[in-house]
Amino acid sequence: MTQDAYNESNTDLLNIELQLLMEAIYLRYGYDFRNYSKTHIKRRVLHHLGINMLSSITQLQDRILRDRAVFNGLLDDLSINVTEMFRDPEFYKSLREKIIPKLRTYAYFKIWQAGCSTGEEVYSIAILLKEEGLLDRCQVYATDFNRKVLEIAKEGVYQKSEIEQFERNYELSGGKNKLSDYYKSRYGSVIFNRELSNKIVFADHNLVTDKVFADVNLILCRNVLIYFEKSLQENVIGLFYDSLVPSGILCLGTKESIKFSRYEHLFDVVDEKQKIYKKKIM
Repeated sequence: MTQDAYNESNTDLLNIELQLLMEAIYLRYGYDFRNYSKTHIKRRVLHHLGINMLSSITQLQDRILRDRAVFNGLLDDLSINVTEMFRDPEFYKSLREKIIPKLRTYAYFKIWQAGCSTGEEVYSIAILLKEEGLLDRCQVYATDFNRKVLEIAKEGVYQKSEIEQFERNYELSGGKNKLSDYYKSRYGSVIFNRELSNKIVFADHNLVTDKVFADVNLILCRNVLIYFEKSLQENVIGLFYDSLVPSGILCLGTKESIKFSRYEHLFDVVDEKQKIYKKKIM
């Protein structure tokens, strides 16, 4: 059934079915999507109905509760896996100019890439740190709740067809070498050098249900909060605040902000346009 068909029949019924489905998923599998953006959830669930040729969300719920493979398919749909290397090059420029000098003051530091998806952005950070001579002085944690995308990230293997866009982003971000210096081509794919992944710990972590991951100097979680309802955004920003050391840096996506949150007064703005914030020393 399409969304239009649902809307024509009963919007209230659709919302009830969605709510019951999210509750069932939480009770059965422990994944909590109850405070995700209703628009995002509705779009992905209705898409999943189409590819499974089902006529109602209630039917989908029954199959999900009885078949883990069906749930895993929906989990992939609900995951936020839109990413690319050096995405938003201006952000990486700002990181080089405004944050790297601060990281240089530490003998050793930790970075958390939250919601790392298939890993393109965490490899971007590793390359930036390598070029700035800081990769050997840090530990990078890359986390996601979707174990399937974590495995892709661990491998560091991407389609060669994507590289042209990655290279453009890299150049625009202020890259100091050639992106090809950091990978090898093989059979239509590119494999990023192990010197990058050796400094990255990939781990299963759910921003919605899990607690503080580690005490870190820099958190990057870009273009994830936009898929959360306001209350969940507040909770996750609180999790980031608790995870940052004093004067630690928080980087969000360009459409995200801590403005109007209850944590706004606990951060200083480093770059408003690129949504980079510094935890205040209290």
